[in-house]
Amino acid sequence: MMKKIFQYIDDHRDEYLSLLKEFCAQPSISTTHTGIEEMVRMVSETMRSVNVEPEIIPTAGNPMLYGELKGTGKRVLGFYNHYDVQPPEPLDEWKSDPFKPEIRDGKMYARGVSDNKGSLLARICAVDAWQKVYGQLPLNLRFVYEGEEEVGSPHLAWFAETYPEKIKTDGFIWEGGERYIDGPLQISLGVKGMCYLELRVRTAAMDAHSKHAAIIPNPAWRLVHALSTMKDRNDKILIENFYDKMDKVTGQDREYLRNLYYNEESIKNRMQIGSFINNLTGIDLLEKLLYEPTCNIAGIHSGYTGQGSKTVLPCTASVKMDIRLIPQQDPEEIAELVRKHLRKHGFEDIEVVQLSGMHPFRTNPDNPLAQTAFACAEEVYGIKPAIYRNAPGTTAMYRFCHKQNLPVLMFGVSNEASQNHAPNENIYVEDYFQGIKMITAVLKKFAGF
Repeated sequence: MMKKIFQYIDDHRDEYLSLLKEFCAQPSISTTHTGIEEMVRMVSETMRSVNVEPEIIPTAGNPMLYGELKGTGKRVLGFYNHYDVQPPEPLDEWKSDPFKPEIRDGKMYARGVSDNKGSLLARICAVDAWQKVYGQLPLNLRFVYEGEEEVGSPHLAWFAETYPEKIKTDGFIWEGGERYIDGPLQISLGVKGMCYLELRVRTAAMDAHSKHAAIIPNPAWRLVHALSTMKDRNDKILIENFYDKMDKVTGQDREYLRNLYYNEESIKNRMQIGSFINNLTGIDLLEKLLYEPTCNIAGIHSGYTGQGSKTVLPCTASVKMDIRLIPQQDPEEIAELVRKHLRKHGFEDIEVVQLSGMHPFRTNPDNPLAQTAFACAEEVYGIKPAIYRNAPGTTAMYRFCHKQNLPVLMFGVSNEASQNHAPNENIYVEDYFQGIKMITAVLKKFAGF
């Protein structure tokens, strides 16, 4: 049965590739609202092309799109994607125009091709192929598209709470995911959470000549000293009670790690680093990457950072930090632990502002949707998938799914070097077509699981 639809997809490669080029040529930058209305129209028209009537749902920001497609079976499968993209800057680091898709050496380069328009269209194209080959689908589908994922999904929880019937399904396939280059498809069963903080300190009323540095406190040094109490040289987080509530790593968790395809040398070469933190390799490296929280300094600002020299003693300093969380850790509780830690160590003058927070989320690997995807990935890609108990990154999955405890999987058409959010974002063209085939296989198997 799948051979016939796979052949149809191969025969219509030009059509599906042209559609992807059209989507990527249309800017849809949520941070500046550039091209959002045009992108909404384009997504709506494409939904109608597969007999899905879009419902455009206004929010206080960019609109969400929703649609349903009735099938012959009882199961209900949801697709969540986002139509917005990151800004393309810095433009001078792109080898081609970010909004003029270009194919080089088997890859398509464009802003949004990986995050998330490639995976969005792979699902629509799979529905199109099924309808053209077999007619009505064997299960029911629900499509949810948002336009604010790249600015933190501020209205996704509102959508889930306001329209619980629209997301009531037997599971969702979430925005996207990666395939290892020359390796298996990655299937993620969840994500880490996030506590995003800004630490601010002021030590004087105004900037001063640096000759006064001998007697007037420097806020940058104040902040550096505070930060040095939060993590040791072996990367252990020293915030009191930080690790208390996080899930412990289980034997099943480690078993998944043993079957992962992780090319350490390729990643070190691409990042131009000699070793990973603590010289970790193998299972220990993967356990730290996937099952441990982080405490990252995202950026520090104080004083003069322009060209040339300026002998100034700044009066303020700030640092932005993203703290990735493991299941059972709560972003608001972590923010309060940071405040208590700083007070305990004599830094009560440092203000802690929580800019955002997302809870971690995990799906049970034994549920029918997960088992379906595992089997289909091996069928389509010819190799068992790499199963991630949770991805190392963060999305708004918890906000959307936790109240109904919806099973959620992440897989898509990106690769480990797709450069999401960076110049020269790309996917392999072949991964796009494999992604279409993967969805058709899931439609068939999940309907009759």
